[in-house]
Amino acid sequence: MKTFLHVGCGPKHKDQTTRGFNTPEWSELRLDIDQNVNPDIVGTMLDMSAVADGSVDAVFSSHNIEHLYPHEVPLALKEFLRILRPEGFAVITCPDLQAVCALVADDKLTETAYTSPAGPIAPLDILYGHRPPMARGNLFMAHRCGFTQKVLTGTLQGSGFTAVAAMRRGHPCYDLWAVATKSALDEAALRELARVHFP
Repeated sequence: MKTFLHVGCGPKHKDQTTRGFNTPEWSELRLDIDQNVNPDIVGTMLDMSAVADGSVDAVFSSHNIEHLYPHEVPLALKEFLRILRPEGFAVITCPDLQAVCALVADDKLTETAYTSPAGPIAPLDILYGHRPPMARGNLFMAHRCGFTQKVLTGTLQGSGFTAVAAMRRGHPCYDLWAVATKSALDEAALRELARVHFP
């Protein structure tokens, strides 16, 4: 059985990751900074020392890297690389600032872009973090950086990932998805990996 590390899992489990991971072949290891969500490991993207070098087959990170400061992102990605086995890969999703900024340019900063299970989401929330949890004191929700497809791809490559495929989704998702491999992968295999893990 293969193992994937669910980074910044929050209350979510394997069935809320990707089609590819939500199968009997994959075992989930959950990591989060918040012990209240009962992760297997309490830790941060910048310090996953509780996870051994080359010990997982994949990393899944959904809406986490935007919570880091820009200079911290490469450090977190190096941690992802460190814990991955040689044939391992990461699946990363985060807000798409290009799509969100189109709404801001239309002067819709505080208008509802879409409605999530947590309630209405405005461009302001996507840019800087969801306001209601932050108002209740959960400042882990603050966003400190952001990405376009080009920047996310370049950041992954610049941090040491060898092959990267990325996509953007407009309304009502406003997000980016990337799959990045530790070792070289031909285009057909990379496309298949993306097909299995992209929404």
